[in-house]
Amino acid sequence: MRTKTLKKNRINVITLGCSKNVYDSEVLMGQLKASGKDVVHEEEGNVVVINTCGFINNAKEESVNTILEFMQKKEAGEVDKVFVTGCLSERYKPDLMKEIPNVDQYFGTTELPALLKALGADYKHELIGERLTTTPKNYAYLKIAEGCDRPCSFCAIPLMRGKHKSTPIENLVIEAEKLAANGVKELILIAQDLTYYGLDIYKKRNLAELLEALVKVEGIEWIRLHYAFPTGFPMDVLDVMKREPKICNYLDIPLQHISDDILKSMRRGTTNEKTTKLLKEFRQAVPEMTIRTTLIVGYPGETEAHFQELKEWVKAMRFERLGCFTYSHEENTHAFNLEDDVPEDVKQERANEIMEIQSQISWELNQAKIGQEFKVVIDRKEGEYFVGRTEFDSPDVDNEVLIEASKTYLKTGEYAQVIITEAADFDLYAEVVSAEVHA
Repeated sequence: MRTKTLKKNRINVITLGCSKNVYDSEVLMGQLKASGKDVVHEEEGNVVVINTCGFINNAKEESVNTILEFMQKKEAGEVDKVFVTGCLSERYKPDLMKEIPNVDQYFGTTELPALLKALGADYKHELIGERLTTTPKNYAYLKIAEGCDRPCSFCAIPLMRGKHKSTPIENLVIEAEKLAANGVKELILIAQDLTYYGLDIYKKRNLAELLEALVKVEGIEWIRLHYAFPTGFPMDVLDVMKREPKICNYLDIPLQHISDDILKSMRRGTTNEKTTKLLKEFRQAVPEMTIRTTLIVGYPGETEAHFQELKEWVKAMRFERLGCFTYSHEENTHAFNLEDDVPEDVKQERANEIMEIQSQISWELNQAKIGQEFKVVIDRKEGEYFVGRTEFDSPDVDNEVLIEASKTYLKTGEYAQVIITEAADFDLYAEVVSAEVHA
């Protein structure tokens, strides 16, 4: 029996996967709102759009389970229509149509106009930077490019997102200005590969020039760099980082592995020596920089010796931030031709070992922060604490600074100067020195 409480013609957008998907959902919602549609994010609605992820097995499973969950709701009369978009749909549309035929329509990653049409809306080209942001009001993702030209053996993203395509600087500045006008103070620059930015439209790596333009946007206080590629990194970016206080001393640079054998098989275009040299150059250029990286363990052919080399390197590098994933054997990638010969339990053990090492490194680095002062931004209130971040921390993945709510009143999006009083592996505890501090 159809429920009476569900609001008619309300479109509920569900987002799965990475920050690039968050951005895409926000653009979709902005377009729907501009067409006069009632649109919400992960709330009740009789029309559902699921923006899927197809990157690795866990993400694919979550996407399929979410589709099945809403198909049950459709059959029960709890929702009227279900549309599926995003990476999983781009990559497996024929299979999905066969396996889950009751979905009203499937769309790929480049079919926004067609999806809007199915939802009774028009695609408006003039809406540069118009989005309904779903992140806390003080920060937003700014996608500066789509797709990827890198040939990494393990990665299916080029299959789902296509070739690298940079967004022109003037469009990104307009978008940043609109975000700032809505109260956004921190821009998190995202792309599959930040270091490639500009090569297609400006015929040179142009990330530094983009940063120079974005720091001029009034109201923006922090600009953070996510997902740089180690090969061909434009070193002039470090000059801008050092010179411009708005650019966080922070870089997310997924390195994946360090064994020459594995890097070669992964088609990363680099070596242990080159990678280690690059990191030393980063530290020399911007000594206070926090480096976040991600690693893959259990890649085909990874021996115990390769893993030991990786472990020792992690100990030596002392990354401020690190995440570790187990290898996922993805069809139609170059590595799919190799034998997935590391057992799942060994992959998981190796990932756990790396994270134990990192947990100790993080604890030691955090202990050194006790007694130091930092500028933090307040993201939210949770239980007894206001939860903030320093410029060295990205939302959801990095350390958080906890401030007792009973001692000080702080507002979301407010900046405060704090002193660190205690430190754990991934949390810092602090007291406020002064509130609402600007760059």
